[in-house]
Amino acid sequence: MADIRLEGVGHSYDGGETWALKPMTWTWRSARAYALLGPSGCGKTTLLNIVSGLITPTTGRIWFDDREVTGVPTAGRNIAQVFQFPVLYEEMTVYDNLAFPLRNRKVPKREIDLRVREVSRLLGLDQVLRRRSRRLDPGRQQIVSLGRGLVRSQVAAVLLDEPLTVVDPALKWTLRSKLKEIHRDTGHTLIYVTHDQTEALTFADEVVVLNDGAIVQAGEPAELFLSPAHEFVGHFIGSPGMNVLPAEIVGDVVRVGREDVGAAPGGLPDGPVRIGVRPEFVRITGTRTSPGVAAKVTGIDRMGAYDLVHARVGEHDLIAKTEADSAYLPDAVEFLHFPADRTFLFRDEVRCGSLAPLNGRGQG
Repeated sequence: MADIRLEGVGHSYDGGETWALKPMTWTWRSARAYALLGPSGCGKTTLLNIVSGLITPTTGRIWFDDREVTGVPTAGRNIAQVFQFPVLYEEMTVYDNLAFPLRNRKVPKREIDLRVREVSRLLGLDQVLRRRSRRLDPGRQQIVSLGRGLVRSQVAAVLLDEPLTVVDPALKWTLRSKLKEIHRDTGHTLIYVTHDQTEALTFADEVVVLNDGAIVQAGEPAELFLSPAHEFVGHFIGSPGMNVLPAEIVGDVVRVGREDVGAAPGGLPDGPVRIGVRPEFVRITGTRTSPGVAAKVTGIDRMGAYDLVHARVGEHDLIAKTEADSAYLPDAVEFLHFPADRTFLFRDEVRCGSLAPLNGRGQG
């Protein structure tokens, strides 16, 4: 295990005209489980392959603890990598596929057997250990491939590139739990690439959010949900994502259109901002009180455990998450309140402050 440190690491596939991964400095701490989360094409796999040695970065240096590995090939980095699709010896049994990385490193036979059986138990492979890998369905083959990456007890890191893509959805929840159990058992540094926020938030100690080749925020799952530092994080995390409305600071007041929604934090100059508030925290009342905004209900999604109330403020749509079987009706005009401690102000997509209560007036 090792701290993995990137110093000014960036990569371009076209000689520097565009950057698939913008130069960054970042450290993956030893023994932690990370999720690298972002949309397709944001640079996740490029970053993972730079760490593994499959790609040499255009610029910057890579360190494993105090050892520079920028020019060291994959075989010399002591990492395990699991890819999006199965990588197996199809004519080998499941047992032999799991044992292969250990045999290749001359691990004693007894230790190999113990590790193979422990990993197979955790991943639910006990009943197929003697079956040839080519006879398994693609999802089960990928689970074996996952086990190959996890079977070694002494590695600098285990890198997982969307490893559950071909796994049956019903198994994904179980496998994520098993991954966490294996992580607790081995203490491996895990870096798990995914575009699925549910996978990231349920698996990781820390989630690193990428967009357009750059890290926009990193933190524990609750921090990213409750305190997004960037509009993209608010949009990308949450289902549905954060509502964003254009607003303006006038004096010490934040206004949406002509309505006061709260006070501006000290030090922010007048001018345009955008306010962000998650659907979970929008409060709806039928009475016009301040601070808040009038909105026209445009539809309701009955989700069973809760309702999603769609509304329009001026020309802008937003969503409020309410209790199930709410009585709101399309075309009705309701009043929306944004709680100060859960509503954020953004300029140039970056959070610049939080809404503050208006003195002398209630805050929703």
